[in-house]
Amino acid sequence: MKTLYLESVDSTNKWVKDHIGKLDDMTLVYTYNQTNGRGRLNRIWNYTGKDNIYASILLKPSGAIGEVYSNLTQYLCIVLINTLEEYNIFPKIKWPNDILVNGKKISGILAESIGLKSNGTADGIVIGFGVNLNTTTEVLNKINQPATSLNIEIGKTVDKELFLKKVNDKFCLMYHRFIDEGFLLIREEYLQKSAFINSNISVKVFDKIISGRVTGLTDDGALKIVDNNNKEQILLIGDIL
Repeated sequence: MKTLYLESVDSTNKWVKDHIGKLDDMTLVYTYNQTNGRGRLNRIWNYTGKDNIYASILLKPSGAIGEVYSNLTQYLCIVLINTLEEYNIFPKIKWPNDILVNGKKISGILAESIGLKSNGTADGIVIGFGVNLNTTTEVLNKINQPATSLNIEIGKTVDKELFLKKVNDKFCLMYHRFIDEGFLLIREEYLQKSAFINSNISVKVFDKIISGRVTGLTDDGALKIVDNNNKEQILLIGDIL
């Protein structure tokens, strides 16, 4: 996968969308100074300093955008966790695509389609992600949710370029097979690395809150919950509270 470094940018996802015509399929755009990032559900991405990674992967599928592309954030979750595990930490997934260490967020992912057309094709898909690699506790304490950083977890500074190369290599290793086989390729590993299975949780879906016990995942990565009325709910989207 090609890489492109930006000295500073408001948002790597936005930059990719604005320059998509000049970028090749499977291009990774990254910066260490993102000034106006965005998270899931239009939340602001908290900038945690220039010693962390803020990046976007551009994909340009040749045909229609199939269901498997909606699972790319979950695929990237596995890629990032497998990379983090090389540093002897063992993160967990907060469905669908936040990565936690001891209940504290270390990484988040946001995917967007670009130029989606009525025939199901699109100009591209951009998957943005951020990873806290080298951050101080003082900075993290200013964030409105529990957060951590890899350097804090392992007690030493992390080489950003090496970390990004590991992510790049792991993403490319299984990407084409994932597109062919879908979420089932990673389902068991995703379940093993999940923080929510068999837990009682509440999920916000738009303006509705569904509470119950998580029983598993469907074959396409949706969350299965037995709600408080003992009815099974299948959630394609949502935010675990």
